Amino acid sequence: MKAGHIRNLTKPIAHTYSEMFSGRVYRVGKGAVSVRNHSGDAVHTVICVHGFLANHCYFTDTYEAPTTELILLTCSNYHIPVNGVTMEDAPWATHIEPLEGTVEHDACILNQALAHLPSSESIRIHGHSRGAAVILEAIIRQPELYRQVEVVLEAPVLPQGRLHPMVTTILKPIGHGMWPYLVRLINRTPSSVYSQTFFGRMNPRKKLLLRKVFSATKDSLTIVRNIENIIGWMEQRDTSVYKLIAKGCILLPGTDHILDPTALMDSACQCPARISIVQTSTPSHFITLDDRNWIPRLMPWPTP
Repeated sequence: MKAGHIRNLTKPIAHTYSEMFSGRVYRVGKGAVSVRNHSGDAVHTVICVHGFLANHCYFTDTYEAPTTELILLTCSNYHIPVNGVTMEDAPWATHIEPLEGTVEHDACILNQALAHLPSSESIRIHGHSRGAAVILEAIIRQPELYRQVEVVLEAPVLPQGRLHPMVTTILKPIGHGMWPYLVRLINRTPSSVYSQTFFGRMNPRKKLLLRKVFSATKDSLTIVRNIENIIGWMEQRDTSVYKLIAKGCILLPGTDHILDPTALMDSACQCPARISIVQTSTPSHFITLDDRNWIPRLMPWPTP
């Protein structure tokens, strides 16, 4: 990558979206982990990993129960979408070797959070899109952490998956140096111009969270690195990781214009029977925002 391109790509993107948050926010690697306050002892712990150009607010309305301990990852070089909280260094955080902006870096953040934060024995990890790849990579790296963890992979980036052909066609002519200008152009363009194609039918919460997706990262370099890394990760990883999942489900959208539905189904079908595959009727890649009733109810881990 040319030096001039890198200078342009690393120019800051302004933070445009945040919500009030009650809890603690820890710096971990080049990302963060937010732990929401809950009432009394936690009955369930849910750790959530957001997708490409999203943020952790994607999950907050789904896991509202006061006895649910909600732990939310902010992936590396993404803006942290919280107000009214002072960040602190996690006392348990250790150095992360993989490059920031990659699935591998964010998988290390997840594993550190899982190893140190849950206070209940009923643990779910829920990842949307790229967040699902982060979970699978984390399992590959430390499978012993996941022996009693339920995994929910929503509209997931999977091993041997592919981007939707329409997305591939759009990305093909875009060189590295074009991204900063493209990001500025998209952020000035009303989302209604492209939302129907990629986001499907809108609702108030969906419109709020997806209105400025290209301002989710701190710079354009993270966007480029995310895209290239997602494509490479899907090509390089094989489906043997599914054997390491103790319990869980894969939720597939009824309509998906972000990832290739055929490739995702082919990959998902390599799962063992203990992982259910659910074909939803949702109209877009954003199942939780379309209809959160598709998200499985939290259940205690079965006693031996």
